[in-house]
Amino acid sequence: MAKKDAPPRWDSGMQQRLARGEAAALGELYDRFASLVHGLAHRVLGDEHAADAITREVFAHVWQHPDAYDPQQGPLRTWVATLTHRLAVQRLRTTGAAALTDGENSPEELESMVRRASVAARADFIVHSMPAPLRAALELAYFQRRDYRQTAADLGVTEDEARRRLRLGLQLLSTAHDAGGLGTAPPGYGGAA
Repeated sequence: MAKKDAPPRWDSGMQQRLARGEAAALGELYDRFASLVHGLAHRVLGDEHAADAITREVFAHVWQHPDAYDPQQGPLRTWVATLTHRLAVQRLRTTGAAALTDGENSPEELESMVRRASVAARADFIVHSMPAPLRAALELAYFQRRDYRQTAADLGVTEDEARRRLRLGLQLLSTAHDAGGLGTAPPGYGGAA
């Protein structure tokens, strides 16, 4: 039986493979996390080309600095998401600062834009990381406009179970806005690169 604080075997193995310079490991990591990275970057930046650039930047950073990830600090997925968020917010601030000098935005508008993008990216990460039963209930209720009775029927669970899943999903989502500062990591992770 594994220790409770031991990192997942895949995460540790991937970190070791990357540290050895295995190109196949980078390809496997890309296959697993590219859509997450691109989606988070796009959510923060609102620009397909900028999201593509951040995606390249994230995987280049992982390749060049594989030891920056510490499996004892949390899952590799969370570290990659945190790195993505940090780089995207830096890019947003840089492009926003350029817009400030051009007189397009005030500092308050820029900070508000960064804050909204940060909360939205955090919410996306939370939704994609939550257990599938909670995510399915939220998607039915909020994207397909089902009430809890219809959600229960669609999922084949009791109405009480549907309400429980919706409540837990919403509690997790509420943490996206309550994260505090802009540099906070996604839930469950103490730091990144």
